[in-house]
Amino acid sequence: MARHRGLALFRFLQTVAMTVLVFTLALPGVHAAERKKVVVKKQQTSASASARRAVAKQRVVAKRGAVVRAAYVPPKPSFGQLAGLHSTNDPLDLKSSVAYVLDQDTHEVLLSKNEQAVLPIASLTKLMTGVIVSEAQLPMEESITITQDDVDTEKGSSSRLAVGTVLSRGELLHLALMSSENRAAHALGRTYPGGLDVFVGLMNAKAQMLGMADTHYVEPTGLSSHNQSSARDLAVLVNAAHQNPLLRELTTSPGYEVAVGHRMLQYNNTNRLVKNPLWDIGLQKTGYISEAGQCLVMQASIAGRKLIMVFLDSAGRLSRIGDAERVRKWVEASVAIMGPHDAGGGLSTVVHTPH
Repeated sequence: MARHRGLALFRFLQTVAMTVLVFTLALPGVHAAERKKVVVKKQQTSASASARRAVAKQRVVAKRGAVVRAAYVPPKPSFGQLAGLHSTNDPLDLKSSVAYVLDQDTHEVLLSKNEQAVLPIASLTKLMTGVIVSEAQLPMEESITITQDDVDTEKGSSSRLAVGTVLSRGELLHLALMSSENRAAHALGRTYPGGLDVFVGLMNAKAQMLGMADTHYVEPTGLSSHNQSSARDLAVLVNAAHQNPLLRELTTSPGYEVAVGHRMLQYNNTNRLVKNPLWDIGLQKTGYISEAGQCLVMQASIAGRKLIMVFLDSAGRLSRIGDAERVRKWVEASVAIMGPHDAGGGLSTVVHTPH
């Protein structure tokens, strides 16, 4: 009996040992399989994440492309471009399709290019706005409130003068002439005694009185393309405005700060040349709407001569400044060669629109 019990115990222990041995031998394989599953799962997760990132990137690129395509609008041609004025060549290779330069003292025309063309003049309009306001001798300290009527519905342009802003007439005139503030210019016309219609009527009456036969105004800002003039007329306006000390001061002011509520707003001149030490500018005004192109009028002393310069329908944001620089260097070079008294006849050049 004892022998049988010992044999059974031996067999039991043998079975347990074999089981342990099998399990021990199989365990590394199980761990390897588990590790393989983890690695495969990580690879699948990484691949899935990479795929998601790639799809997201494609969506972003496609979205950006759609935004760019949706935002792109072909540039609207100016009236000068539609009339073919840019095909006119000139010795200085000006980018403005219309240019006019004359001696303020002798009235000698030094350069003339399509000076008879009648085109939209954009914010050059504000120069006449300034003439009417300043000559009326209205109280410059009187407070004027910007209203919804002053908001641009013609071009949808923005302004830092929110509806409800209160500034003095003098401050509004400064901003209109120096930084071409549209709401300021409109408010000046709207609050003129008799209202906006009376103000615009006075603008046109003043133009007729000055002999500006090609000029017509419909509002005081220049946002409307119906405000039109010629280079010859604008030279007359610059000459008249230059007689006014206030207009000379405000148009050539480099910068100006106004208090709007609890904030101080800094405004700068739209013409960078007023800060250029190479220039001696007595009066200036810039302008731009798509129909008019880039525009600039100035009175400046160059090489001892007082000149009036008009540039209309210039293509490119800085092209009007470049044209003014070309004229300045041309005049200076001519005076250096011929002398101040003989340079006049040598400078004169007239270019008309080809028929």
